[in-house]
Amino acid sequence: MTTVLQPPLPSHPVLRLRLAPHGNLPRAIDGAWWPRSYDLPAELPGLLAGLPRKWGHITSATVNGATWSTMPGQILVANQVVRLRRTQGESTPHTIVLLSPGRGRWDLLVVPPDTTEQAAEPLMAAATGGHV
Repeated sequence: MTTVLQPPLPSHPVLRLRLAPHGNLPRAIDGAWWPRSYDLPAELPGLLAGLPRKWGHITSATVNGATWSTMPGQILVANQVVRLRRTQGESTPHTIVLLSPGRGRWDLLVVPPDTTEQAAEPLMAAATGGHV
């Protein structure tokens, strides 16, 4: 009998996130995030784990209600409660707003999950001013 060893699959998929460099002027968009689905309770823990520590504890995430699937009002991420909010406005269908008390607000462009890599790259680069 021959045993074929398969390489282990990564336990966590690679986070597809790019952040704009921090500057003195406020930005309309602070970076870009390319989730794998519109299931926010499943996707948000990975996003929050990949954010810079200086952003502090994110207590609230707001997304467009027409774009994202049904979600609870809050979830527990790393033993911290994060409120999930939905907007009904058409003005920001592809963003997520993250709030951290005393630290700030960050708006990320959300690249739709079904976007091809070829199409996602320029979107993420534009949101970050070309920075990786």
